[in-house]
Amino acid sequence: MSAAETTCITLAPGSARSSSSKAAYGLVAASLLFWVASVAVFLTHSLDELPLYFANRYLVLDPTSLLFVLVINTVFLGISVYMLARERSSERLARDIRSRAALTLLFMAVMNVGILLNHMILLWAFVEISTLCAAPLVARGDSPSPKASAWRYVLYSAMSLAITFLGFMCLSQSADLRGIEVNFLVDQLSFSLTMLKDGWQRLGLAFILFGLGSKLGLAPLYGWMPETYEAAPTSTSVLLAAVQYNISVVAVFRMLQIFHGFETGFVAQELLVMGYLSLIVAAVQIMAVRNYKRLIAYACVSSSGVIALGLSVGKAAAYGVVLYIVSNAFVKSLLFLTAGRLRAVYGTNETAPLGGVIRVMPFTGLLFTGGIFALLGFPPFASFLAEMLILSGIVQAGNLMAFTVMCVMLTIIFVSTGQAVFPMLWDPPSRSGPPVIESLVTVLPKMGFVVVLVMLGTYAPEPVTQLLRAVAASIAGV
Repeated sequence: MSAAETTCITLAPGSARSSSSKAAYGLVAASLLFWVASVAVFLTHSLDELPLYFANRYLVLDPTSLLFVLVINTVFLGISVYMLARERSSERLARDIRSRAALTLLFMAVMNVGILLNHMILLWAFVEISTLCAAPLVARGDSPSPKASAWRYVLYSAMSLAITFLGFMCLSQSADLRGIEVNFLVDQLSFSLTMLKDGWQRLGLAFILFGLGSKLGLAPLYGWMPETYEAAPTSTSVLLAAVQYNISVVAVFRMLQIFHGFETGFVAQELLVMGYLSLIVAAVQIMAVRNYKRLIAYACVSSSGVIALGLSVGKAAAYGVVLYIVSNAFVKSLLFLTAGRLRAVYGTNETAPLGGVIRVMPFTGLLFTGGIFALLGFPPFASFLAEMLILSGIVQAGNLMAFTVMCVMLTIIFVSTGQAVFPMLWDPPSRSGPPVIESLVTVLPKMGFVVVLVMLGTYAPEPVTQLLRAVAASIAGV
């Protein structure tokens, strides 16, 4: 073998590592650019200036789009820093980082444009495009059959969005029978509605809420969520749970804004039923689950149930719902990122083989404990304040059944989560050797999420509070 060939063979691995590191740093740079741009827009545009329309009114910057662009890009920054840290320690991710970074960037570009859309059909289309971007990322997971999980995720999503599109067709039929031309721009669609009892209009609304509800993991079409979140790589789980989830929330909010004053009781009843079912399903499943990543996924189903109950109340609970959704994005991000670190060290998602995590991995253990407390609604995290506001709104609305169901199911979830998680955190260590020391890059994004959760739960800056209130008002809030 010649010296040149030897040199080539020796340099190839280093060259590959250098290339993968560039991709990881490029992803961080892009996410930082996205985040800085969203913060700059937030700081330079007062709520009095909004809404602002662009691209022939197909794009809109209003309180709803401003809030969720800010949230998803903050989460994206944390994900990209996490991927940079994992690229350094995971040979598998280092080999795959370029394609994953490209897909992640494409996914985030679709998300940002989708949230800004002022057209329901286009918003629907962008949700489907985001699914097609996320599916190859899900297929890169290390579960026994990640590709099968990715296909089922696509099929569930296609079914959900087909139901939603059927709803749009019913709204078109309703308007056509009344001799009205329908326009699916968010600020125009309400002019095609009628205050009279209309079967096609009600059927369309029912299909749309049911289809979008399944994208939020609301029962009965929730089955895709636990499987997909568990099967996907950690960074992809966060993209689905804290980014794609929020574009579905935006779609639901747009429908509530459109139907403000129309079919209010019907909307409330449908959301109420889906909320009940979701909380009950989540409570039953969490009692049986012994897989910490799947447990987080079922907690996402529970959170969707709480959101549905809060939205069914309307004005009294709207601010609490918005705060809950925002805080939930950071809780999910914190928990999935720490779960990914546990998986990297222990090589399993099962709780039984783990023990003494708080001693073996002090920083990760503490952060996972904090995430569980935030998930369960402990102070000083924002989820505690949000749940109290939602419960208070339910009581003000006089819906004691919803109050009782929510309290009972959350109590069951609290006890079951503690039984599953706390032994793995506090039992004698199941892994010998010195404690695993986390690098600053690994811990930084998760610490950032904790800071945001505490800030929102104690004293949020006034501009942030005003933005939350503006979004709540747009869905018949305060």
